[in-house]
Amino acid sequence: MAKNWWKILTVITLLYVLVVGLVIEVPRLDVLNETIRNLFFHVPMWFSMIFIFLGGLIHGIQYLNKSNKNDGNETYAKSAIYHDHRSSAMISTGIIFGLCGLFTGMFWANHTWGTYWPDDDPKLHGSAISLLIYLAYLLLRNSIKDEENRAKISAIYSVFAFVMMLVFIGYYPRTQDSLHPGAEGNPGFNSYDLNNTLKMVFYPAVLGWALLAFWIASIKYKFNKIKWLKENQSY
Repeated sequence: MAKNWWKILTVITLLYVLVVGLVIEVPRLDVLNETIRNLFFHVPMWFSMIFIFLGGLIHGIQYLNKSNKNDGNETYAKSAIYHDHRSSAMISTGIIFGLCGLFTGMFWANHTWGTYWPDDDPKLHGSAISLLIYLAYLLLRNSIKDEENRAKISAIYSVFAFVMMLVFIGYYPRTQDSLHPGAEGNPGFNSYDLNNTLKMVFYPAVLGWALLAFWIASIKYKFNKIKWLKENQSY
């Protein structure tokens, strides 16, 4: 029970978000109206994606560090394999949450802007490009047969992918006109967040969805580990 406290917290937090987020009285904002409740799903999905991609990046860097110190040392070899599998599991999970964030955003856009995909919104384009870069990670990883080369190239690519994601969803949209909040006179995100009613659900939503992302990644890691152990009985 003590080891699973964070899983219990995940379930309780998300139940709170799902129930309270759908029944509380929300501010009557122009155009948004009831769709402001998507703030508890769409935005936390992106935060969760960034957190889990960051975890994948950290494990990828740790793999490179351990593999460079390997030199036939079995302890370092096992540690490097662990970080490679963790990184892969986290990045795979991050892609799922990124797609969820993209689709929830598209439905929100259709209600507020009249189309699922506005042609002139750089944040949407940057998000799509970022996900394509990470999808290329999966294709690259699955195309390399040699285990050591696959792990090393995947780790290096994860660094490139994370930096490009920050550019396309963080820097690039800020340099362009956008329909998203905070650009061209649109009210910024903080103007919604300052409402105490939204705040009491939004922050738990970020925590709950992020914990769920790490939970899914841990399950994915265990599957990867079992598969690897079957293929490498010597370990």
